[in-house]
Order: sequence, then C-alpha cells, then structure tokens
Amino acid sequence: MPGLVAPHGGRGLKPLLLDPAHAAEERRRAETLPKLRISSREKGDLVMLGIGGFTPLEGFMTYGDWQRVCDGMELANGLFWPIPITLSAERAAADGVRVGAEVALLDPESDDILATMRITEKYTIDKAHECAMVFRTTDPEHPGVKMVMAQGEVNLAGPVRVLSDGGFRARYGALFMTPAETRAAFERLGWSRIAAFQTRNPMHRSHEYLVKVAIETCDGVLIHSLLGNLKPGDIPAEVRTRAIAVLIERYFRKDTVLQAGYPLDMRYAGPREALLHALFRQNYGCSHLIVGRDHAGVGSYYGPFDAHRIFDEIPRGALEIRPMKMDWTFWCYRCGGMASGRTCPHEDADRLLVSGTKLRKWLSEGSPVPPEFSRPEVLEILREYYAGLEAHERVEVKLTGHSAR
Repeated sequence: MPGLVAPHGGRGLKPLLLDPAHAAEERRRAETLPKLRISSREKGDLVMLGIGGFTPLEGFMTYGDWQRVCDGMELANGLFWPIPITLSAERAAADGVRVGAEVALLDPESDDILATMRITEKYTIDKAHECAMVFRTTDPEHPGVKMVMAQGEVNLAGPVRVLSDGGFRARYGALFMTPAETRAAFERLGWSRIAAFQTRNPMHRSHEYLVKVAIETCDGVLIHSLLGNLKPGDIPAEVRTRAIAVLIERYFRKDTVLQAGYPLDMRYAGPREALLHALFRQNYGCSHLIVGRDHAGVGSYYGPFDAHRIFDEIPRGALEIRPMKMDWTFWCYRCGGMASGRTCPHEDADRLLVSGTKLRKWLSEGSPVPPEFSRPEVLEILREYYAGLEAHERVEVKLTGHSAR
C-alpha cells in the first residue's frame, strides 16, 4: 500500500513540544526568565510549532527568512514557505532583552508560560511591505492587515521550546489532533490518498458536495476546522464543529471522513494562505487540499479563483501535496441537484445562491432557509446559536441602553 506524503522538507515531523517531564523542568527554569506576552495569532503559530504543524521550522523567523518569504515565498535556506511566521514586541520590551538571552512566552489571556525562546536576532520590518506582498493590499480595513499593523515595533527571532498546547486539548478534547495523530489515524483507516477540507464556517450543502466529490477519488477526507480566532460575525468553533459532527453522522458513510481541528487564527490572506493551508496539511498527512471559491478570502480583496492560480505559479516540487481545484457549487433547480460552475449550463436565476449576510439575517430572524441550501440538523444548531445571540443582545440593550454589536 502506498505510504503517506512526507512532511514538508522531507525529513520527518519536527514537533517542538517537550515531553511532560522535560516540560516541567523547563517551566521551572522559565519562571526565572524575563516574560513576554504574545498575541493570539502568535500563540496559534507557537502551538503549531509545538505539535509539528509548521515542520520543519524551529522557531520564529529571522529577518532574512522574513524578507525572502515576503518577496519570494521561500526561507533563507531556499525551502518553500508562503507566509512569515514571526514574533513581535514593543520597543521597550525588546530593548529589555539582549540577543543570546532567553525569554518566557506568556499566553495572551493568562500568565501561563507557553514556551521559552532563545533570542538570536532583533529586527524591524516594513509592515506595509509585508501586507502588500502577503495580503495584496495595505487597506487598514482588511483584518489581516489590521493584525500586522498592530504588531509590536520589533521582531524577535529564535528557536523555541514549547511547553503547552495552549489549552486546545482541554477545550476541544479529541477534536484537537496533532499531525502525528492524524497520520496514525490515516494509517489505521488504510488511507494514503487524503484530501483536506479547510473550513472556518459551518458546512452547508455546497461544502458537503465538495467533500463527497473528493471522496469519490480519494481514500478519505480530513475535515479540518480552524479553532483559533476569527473576525467578528464568524461562527465560533464550538458551534461550527458541532454542526459538522451531526452532518458527518447523518450524511456520510462511516470511515470516509475524519473531523479534526487546528489551532491557528485566521489571517484572511487569500491565495498565500491557501498555500500555507496546503503546506501544513501535508504535515498532517494529506496528499490533496480542496481549494474552492475565494479560499481564505475576505470581502472583495481577491478574485474568486486567485487561490487556484497561485498553485500554478509556485516552483514545481515546492509542495508534495496537490490542490484539488473546485468551482463554485450550488443547488440548481433546473438540474434538480447540486452542481458547479463547471457542470451546470443554467443561469443564476435557476440557482440557489445565498450570501453569508443573507443566511445570518434569516437565522437571526428565524426565517425559513431553503432545505436545498442546508441540512435541517445543521440549521437547528445554528438557529439555537443565533437565538442565544439575540437574547444576549436584548439583555445588553436593557442593561446599557445600546447594542454590543
């Protein structure tokens, strides 16, 4: 039987999370070190370094790596990498630690020590340049641009020793899987050709269709949900993953899909983020990534199929994982079923096209949602969530006189 794809870089997984005994010892030592609180985005990146999702990185990037990744999508050593993985600090905090020293990295919302880091370099960057290269815009309204521009003034580079999974295991249980765990699961299932389905949203009929198309040509599909932070208005992971679980239970054959979650915050970097999604899914053991319409996009910053085209622009052999390019999918009333832009000859008037804004309005108002758009079991979970939001907002208005939205 063919084996799984090799991790990125071809030399095996490189998880940086210490085993419990060594982590306890390192944590005691870390208590004596200067402390640096990191951001939510940096925490997600750190946890990915810890579990081996960002193999073969050993820590946060140097200036040379940052520049080469921004301008040429490769590390200073020439290995393909599409988005900078960096750590920043305010000027005063950076001035308080010297190159060669070590710091303890704190959780953004508590005093928990997540890792220790040996600082090998301190440097400043042109944030606007990073945004222009990675996000293709410097518009401050873009959530990814906003994130970069809010970073500290100084970047710190160096290897890390990770002490914690950031609480993701405690919060999400078996849903939070490391690359070693998904690879072991694939081998138990006898899978070698696996497509990853990236999602930050609940799965509706169009997403279900994409996954089922992939199942026709693959051994199975990893439905891989983002567990980190999203932009305001997006569905939280607890709700989304519960809706996905009921969809899998009711509408998929047993042992054709595996649901798991990963710890990153969404960057909304469109085509570049699609490449990052492919890279770390290769580390998770996937041979293919389903790339749909406006993958990892936001607003109108990217063309609907820019993420398809970018896979044709990277060097051959940059990634072992391959894109599974999928067109826009929808219910067509004239076809009498799910279809895509590549298969359906009919007009928009014959298609059920529902925007996220329209769906949220229907759900928040309790209005009917066409069954051709979403399964009733999924809608039931989403209606419960939106009803809770509305109840919370009514209480907020009563207490404060204005809406929290």
